[in-house]
Amino acid sequence: MRRTEALRSLVRETHLTPGSLINPIFLCPGEGVRKPISSMPGVFNLSIDEAVKEAEACAALGLGGLLLFGLPAEKDDQATGAWAADGIVQQGLQALKRNRKLDSLAMIADVCLCEYTSHGHCGIVSRDGDRYEIENDASVALLAKTAVSLAQAGADIVAPSDMMDGRVEAMRTALDDSKLVNTPILSYASKFASAFYGPFREAADSAPQFGDRRSYQMDGANIREAMREIDQDIIEGADMILMKPAMPYLDVIRAARERYDVPLGAYQVSGEYSMLQAAFARGWLEPERAMMESLLSIRRAGADFIVTYFAKEAAKVLA
Repeated sequence: MRRTEALRSLVRETHLTPGSLINPIFLCPGEGVRKPISSMPGVFNLSIDEAVKEAEACAALGLGGLLLFGLPAEKDDQATGAWAADGIVQQGLQALKRNRKLDSLAMIADVCLCEYTSHGHCGIVSRDGDRYEIENDASVALLAKTAVSLAQAGADIVAPSDMMDGRVEAMRTALDDSKLVNTPILSYASKFASAFYGPFREAADSAPQFGDRRSYQMDGANIREAMREIDQDIIEGADMILMKPAMPYLDVIRAARERYDVPLGAYQVSGEYSMLQAAFARGWLEPERAMMESLLSIRRAGADFIVTYFAKEAAKVLA
């Protein structure tokens, strides 16, 4: 049954489709901006007009959606740009939603404060000299406010990635109170503190100015804790869950798939993408085969959909 491609295709157990791939987009101020991200070949910071062009290309390839991140013109300690009605992602959503060519794409808005805070942490910080603490409840209030603002701007799905406790319940309540009862929540329910996020911090200009995120992102050694985190988010009202990173945590994806019936996605994060690109550039790996094999491994582990910087290239292969 392996002798020809026709036979192999006939009995193939796991399939990828363009519609199961989500393309991340980084929105920045300006016009005509297409700024390369040095650590992520082929990925750019895009002004809204350029993002619309990128989205049209994604729709033409049959991708399932976009995951939107923002780089504000200014930052402060209250992450004002995250929830402002005229924030960069809010403006981007409005422009994307006006374009009828993009109706096939689900617009997913990342909900976090790290790109908008002056200190780069995912929540509000209190400091006492060299010591600091993330203020969970104060952060949750702003995250809920951000989710409402993004949904009002046109987000089809809001996706909290901050890992604060209680954020999903607060967002569900705030969305319902704002008559946004049909806006689903895609929770980064299992997000591990990882070295593989490095290039993203250049892309989103979100590196912490002090300390790290291990006090609120998960310890990579703990799979049982990951299941408890997912349990809690589903109880609080999450409609879908997202696992992050993907390839170093395939066992967590598999465990979640076996335990939960909700739609489950995985994020092939910046470091996973960049290390493959580095190997491609040196001729160490065959680009197309390695790209597709990496995505297939995530799908085989149990992900219904995959957020990946390879989305467009993979869709071309699958066409």
